[in-house]
Amino acid sequence: MIYIIEQDVLNRIQQLLEFKHWTLYKLAKESNLAYSSLNNIFNRQTCPTVVTLEKICKGFNISLSEFFSFDTNPLRDESLTFEQQDLLNSYNELSSQDKMLLQAYLKGLRKK
Repeated sequence: MIYIIEQDVLNRIQQLLEFKHWTLYKLAKESNLAYSSLNNIFNRQTCPTVVTLEKICKGFNISLSEFFSFDTNPLRDESLTFEQQDLLNSYNELSSQDKMLLQAYLKGLRKK
């Protein structure tokens, strides 16, 4: 029998946050949860309820089973290198205006 402790769940959330370059505030917005609720979970080192965990998974756009598959990263696209995935994650976090600026900058670099 496998036992999962609170710290495993919190570590998994933290791992996914770091991979996406998200803050706890961003996760709260994407999960439709109060920031204070997520913050309390981490500050008190408590395990989120199943309902809260389902919302967190929905925010990450993964299933509960993917969340608990600790040996894989459900957010990682295996067809990309880590560097490419990191760039894509960073790009996705930019505002529309910053994306346009980055695209213009990349066009300029390609002309060299």
